[in-house]
Amino acid sequence: MASSALERTFDHTAALIFDLDGTLVDTAPDLICCIDELLAENDRPAISPHELRSTASHGANAMICHAFSLTPEATITKRLESELIRRYRQRIADKSRLFPGMAQVLDIADAVGIPWGVVTNKPQYLTEPLLDKLGLSNRATVVVSGDTLAKAKPDPLPMRFAAHSLGRSPSDCIAIGDARRDIESASSAGAKSLVALFGYLNAGDRPTHWGAHALIRQPEEIIEWITIR
Repeated sequence: MASSALERTFDHTAALIFDLDGTLVDTAPDLICCIDELLAENDRPAISPHELRSTASHGANAMICHAFSLTPEATITKRLESELIRRYRQRIADKSRLFPGMAQVLDIADAVGIPWGVVTNKPQYLTEPLLDKLGLSNRATVVVSGDTLAKAKPDPLPMRFAAHSLGRSPSDCIAIGDARRDIESASSAGAKSLVALFGYLNAGDRPTHWGAHALIRQPEEIIEWITIR
């Protein structure tokens, strides 16, 4: 950790709330490996990793629909989705890692006593083992999965729950995400929001129209938002 970062004056009333896939952790490599296997086994042409990455924030169903040109409710979609999840669970953190620079952000937050948590639409049975294997479960003050509460993002309920668990009002929280639902959830809850441009945005996304407080190109920019300026 750079000593210059700790020489700042930090806002100890703040808290950080991270989306998981495409924001805190680069999970796409493991998901893409599973998709590649399914495409090959079903005699489908390979798809570039760059193209598949843009769907990784939207769940297994969205990735299958994109890779196989299927509709969400088709029977074959459900079968392939189940198989994708089965394979993904077996290698859930083989290649998944914190995004470059994110470890420093978490280290600084921990060092100066700024709590942080995770709010994701990923189901708990996938969220928990991923965070466990990356050594993050015991560091996060709160983890809200897609099935933890009655509603998931873009509803504000998960953000409000996370803020309460962090001991903060939503207005003291900075939520970071790479999808529109992350920003809508944060905004509706009254939290500040940052769009993670380093995440899994696709060509059709218009993050400047999402109503976020700022767009960030690298995790280190988060530090500015927990610094008294």
